[in-house]
Amino acid sequence: MMDKFLDIQPEVRHALENNLPVVALESTIISHGMPYPQNMETALQVERLVRDNGAIPATIALIKGKIKIGLTIQEIDYLAKSGKKIVKASRRDLPYLLAEEIDGATTVASTMIAANLAGIRVFATGGIGGVHRGASQSFDISADLQELANTNVAVVCAGIKAILDLELTLEYLETFGVPVLGYQTEELPAFYSRKSGFKLNFKMESAAAIAKLLHTKWNLDLKGGVIIANPIPEEKQLEFDIMNTAINQALEAEKELGIKGKESTPYLLGKVKELTGGLSLEANIELVYNNAILATEIAKAYAKLTIS
Repeated sequence: MMDKFLDIQPEVRHALENNLPVVALESTIISHGMPYPQNMETALQVERLVRDNGAIPATIALIKGKIKIGLTIQEIDYLAKSGKKIVKASRRDLPYLLAEEIDGATTVASTMIAANLAGIRVFATGGIGGVHRGASQSFDISADLQELANTNVAVVCAGIKAILDLELTLEYLETFGVPVLGYQTEELPAFYSRKSGFKLNFKMESAAAIAKLLHTKWNLDLKGGVIIANPIPEEKQLEFDIMNTAINQALEAEKELGIKGKESTPYLLGKVKELTGGLSLEANIELVYNNAILATEIAKAYAKLTIS
């Protein structure tokens, strides 16, 4: 029955059937994350980095009533040129979009769902969603967090998006038993910056050690994902004070405009880009590249552990 909805690209299917390393990639970053042609160039470069470092990339999207696991260049170009005309698809949206055959770009949550259905265990993205600032009144909490609590996929990211409430997001993840691992760091990276002021419980020194932890967790039948927080390269990060000033100004502007819900994150990221003169977008691209490389190393190490 699942084959009715899944369309796994032949190269990805071959890799999965032969226990070769595969890295899942989301598509919201293409349609909603940046303008054309930067989005197209970035998506292709991420796939190239995964391939050059020894794994198979599987960019995921909803196209013509199917969950596509692995996209062609033409499909990536279509998403990139269509931009925000493509629906941003999270868990809630999947049944409707697939039933109505409406194209959708997958978020962190829906990419995790699709990757899990296909048997892909490692996913590279920019940053995860979380508890929004002011959530005690708005109850605005990303669906990414519940997916991490329930879906067996490891997410390599540059931490929690800095526009969010990092402390409450960490508390939420702890409540649901989601390990947050710092790759060669004890401090949670804050997306554009390597520092946040929040200490992590687990520092991991290598991709092999991370893969061993994943293997152990899922063999114990402890359901749910794992966050691998991978700091942006030092020379590519935004100055911490510049980042915080821009974020606070963006939050004030959002409040004045009354923007809420799923439109909040794209608006805030766009506003921060404007306020930093494009520096935040440059940092965003660099951290995605960095995450793709680490995810590839983890996928390779994990594949070695699962050879029967």
